[in-house]
Amino acid sequence: MSREQSVDEKQDNATVEATSTKDSDIDLYSYHEQRAGRLVVDPEEAKIEFGSEVASRLKLTKDGTKVLWPQPTDDPEDPQNWSSRRKAVQLVVITLAAIVPDFVSGTGIATIFALAQQFDTTTGVINNLTSNWSIFLLGWGGLFAVMLMRRYGRLPILFWSQVFALAFVTACTFAPNLNTFTAMRCLTAFFGTCPQVTGLYVVADIFPFHLQARKLNIWTMGFIFSPFLSPFLFGFVVARTSWRWAYGTASLYNLVVVILIILFLEETMYDRTLKPIPRRQSKGLRYRVETLIGVTGVRMAKYRSSWREACTASVRVLFKPHVFAILLFEAPLFGFSIGINTTNAVFLGTPPPVGFGFSTDVISGLYATPIVAVMCGELFGRFTNDWIMNTSVKRNNGVFEAESRLWACYAAVPLYICGFVLLGAAFEKHLGTAAIIFGWGIAVMAVMINTVAVYAYCNDCFPKHKGEVSALVNLTRTLGGFAVAYFQVPWATKNGALQTFGVEAAIVAALFLLIVPAVQLKGSYLRKNYSMH
Repeated sequence: MSREQSVDEKQDNATVEATSTKDSDIDLYSYHEQRAGRLVVDPEEAKIEFGSEVASRLKLTKDGTKVLWPQPTDDPEDPQNWSSRRKAVQLVVITLAAIVPDFVSGTGIATIFALAQQFDTTTGVINNLTSNWSIFLLGWGGLFAVMLMRRYGRLPILFWSQVFALAFVTACTFAPNLNTFTAMRCLTAFFGTCPQVTGLYVVADIFPFHLQARKLNIWTMGFIFSPFLSPFLFGFVVARTSWRWAYGTASLYNLVVVILIILFLEETMYDRTLKPIPRRQSKGLRYRVETLIGVTGVRMAKYRSSWREACTASVRVLFKPHVFAILLFEAPLFGFSIGINTTNAVFLGTPPPVGFGFSTDVISGLYATPIVAVMCGELFGRFTNDWIMNTSVKRNNGVFEAESRLWACYAAVPLYICGFVLLGAAFEKHLGTAAIIFGWGIAVMAVMINTVAVYAYCNDCFPKHKGEVSALVNLTRTLGGFAVAYFQVPWATKNGALQTFGVEAAIVAALFLLIVPAVQLKGSYLRKNYSMH
């Protein structure tokens, strides 16, 4: 069939639909949810697909080259209509908040030897009781946060979760014994993880579809480099003073985030599909306070998802085949990188022949490597994701297909393999500091690129369930890394780090080859038959 024929058919279909239905039959405010994963971006193609009458009502970017999804309403309080500065403030605050959970969790890496000495035990016991279980709870906390957000909104759940997290991390600072410290650290992780699932909500709430991958890069950068930031900073602190100063500083950062949330963060949940859209019952400072503490959310809960839907949505999203497959691929890819973070301190600090026997200062300095790598990944992803999106839209005659997001994985996985193999060889063969830096940096950069692609793809497929998507990605990455610290060091000690990291890279490569091309080939069919409108 020729291009001219297909265009004529679309025009004929659009004309028939336009003449046989009223304008109200096409709800432009929910269309991006009803046609999840396939969006008409080019205004000219929109005339063909929707008909000229409907296309004339579509709101476009300022330059007129792209259709905006979701379609903004005429309400100035619609987050899609906020000014660029107002949106930027929300993105900055939620990114700073997303640093908190893994920043606090990573503090345990910098203090592992000091904690073992303080509580008269081994670093293995400290790792197993505190680091591993806090990582485990990071994932589950996000699921509960999303259930509450579907009912009561983003802001109050984020605020109260960070207040509780602040209380528990402060308790870690003054914990008198290991049992208390362990309990407080696990509770900190469970409550503190909320920003790591709220960010996708906020980005999708305030930015149109064509900007979301770029903004997700920034938010994702925050929580990916955060577990490396605390070992980098606090290693120098612990070497010179008590480990309690490290947790005290983490508490102060958490306090700063809570203050920023109180002062600047706004509720971005906007019920654009309700008819009519409920109006605010208060204004000014009163509205601000009521929204922050949850009064507004309680009032709006009757218009939103039922408790049954809120509690089961994550499970229903998880068992959609394309989501399950992509998460199965992402879990070990991200999980093994978490394992590297929790065990590198052991490899670097243990005397030869197992490790390098570096001092605390040297180990802390080396943790600057993944921080720089994440920033490089952000720069790479910022331009690459836009290029992939624009190229795919042109090839698809002005239509975006969600599976195009996964092309970034083809760049990430080879980098991941190179980084892991080089890092394993550096540990086993004692190749030197340069090899550690390049191997570690390349691997972390790959994780950054791939994770953004996974978030963007899943969000495009399930725009109505972006919170569940975010929580499931967060859960799978933490479950993927939870067990790694248990076996990575013994395995590398017995058989060599090259075998350990090489096998882990091979597992990721195999899952990539089995899953990503298949999802791209069958993505349209899967979205059509397993969507959740």
